[in-house]
Amino acid sequence: MQAWLRISLLLCSFGFFREMRPSEPFVTEYLTDSWHNITSEQVNKEIYPFGTYAVLSQLVIVFLVTDILRYKPIIVLSACAGIILFAILSWTNTIPELQIGQIFYGFFMASEVAYYTYIYAKVDKNRYQIVTGHTRSAILAGKFLGGVLAQILISTESMDYRGLHFISFGSQVISLFIALTLPAVNKSLYFFAEEGSDSLPELKAEEVKNELELTCESVETDNIQNTTSSVTTKEPKFSWSRAFRLLLQHTVTAYSNPTVVKWSFWWALATCGQVQVISYVQFLWKEIDPYHESFYNGAVEATVTLLGAVGAMTAGFMNSNRHKEWHMWILTICSLLMGAFLIISAITNLVWIAYAMYVLFGIFYFFVITIATAIVAENLCDDSFGLIFGINTLVALALQTILTLVVVTDAGYALQPRSQYIVYGSYFVALAILYCLAVMVRFIFDSFNCWKCKTKRRFDIS
Repeated sequence: MQAWLRISLLLCSFGFFREMRPSEPFVTEYLTDSWHNITSEQVNKEIYPFGTYAVLSQLVIVFLVTDILRYKPIIVLSACAGIILFAILSWTNTIPELQIGQIFYGFFMASEVAYYTYIYAKVDKNRYQIVTGHTRSAILAGKFLGGVLAQILISTESMDYRGLHFISFGSQVISLFIALTLPAVNKSLYFFAEEGSDSLPELKAEEVKNELELTCESVETDNIQNTTSSVTTKEPKFSWSRAFRLLLQHTVTAYSNPTVVKWSFWWALATCGQVQVISYVQFLWKEIDPYHESFYNGAVEATVTLLGAVGAMTAGFMNSNRHKEWHMWILTICSLLMGAFLIISAITNLVWIAYAMYVLFGIFYFFVITIATAIVAENLCDDSFGLIFGINTLVALALQTILTLVVVTDAGYALQPRSQYIVYGSYFVALAILYCLAVMVRFIFDSFNCWKCKTKRRFDIS
């Protein structure tokens, strides 16, 4: 078996078991049942926000340490964090203990950066797309199976909510053993980069913006020349200064591109809203129908995952370069619809309508975020994708923390679930209005330039 295929299979297996957590569709029901004797308001305002703060506070550190430790140790530690998290959820029942569990949840989520960037540090560039496709498919398969399994076990009364957490715990144990078998990474993208790999080609500002593909090709050519010019390969050495230069160069080069800025801005803001929606949606369903006990949560989550994957595949078949003029309209219309779905969820009295709106919201999100990821990747050098992914995620989590403080906690307005989702829906509507205004400004600017050119031509002719 080829090395890249073996790595891909291991990553797929790890991602599948890491995401196969059947307890998640019913975690709110579990925390508020007789085992914990905690109210929904306490979970909403004292436990979940603690996890949001934990993810944000650990993301930056984890991203830098991931590159220093060369990926595999962080992936192993993330599996350990998952084991500890579900052990705490399964065998503790007080708020302080559950808050400690949220610290491990923060590391568990923040360490996703290591899982995604390991691909780019270990696999050849010509295999990036296929390995990325494999791993994302495995993640979605794990989530889908977790939702289906949860629904079947709860519907048939074969297992209670606590039993689902035991399955999630076992799944994390399996992921740990798989993580231990991953090949070690001998070099990193930044802190252990090879000598001579820290200098990007000197280009004018216009070339950086308009001919980024040439930049990427130049970087690849330089790396090939550096490799072939030396007979003996030097062991990569640790360097803070080289890492800082590369991080700064890649960041400036990426965000000097208007296309990257436009899509990264939506990526960060939409991800902020999406994480907030999925984190607190079970409280909304419970308020809409308190006697329903969210009996079909597992089926809903499975449906979102399956149809979201279909939406992502549909976006993958689209040629983004052929329809650049529609980019802003895609962001505008999809943001508006996502906001409408959330507002309808907040005002309906039928939980089935809320379920349907949640599914539609997930489909549109996965559709657009796939387009956003692809377009950003197309406008980046491959080596900087992990960095830009990390920055966009960091911005999203920072905004989510602010949103949590203002909307959920007692330090802010402490809104009830229905009011929260009015705010989240309005958030996406405001995002749509922002991009619509950008379209209008661009149209006016282009029309003015066109009129100016025609006027100049007439003057020249006369």
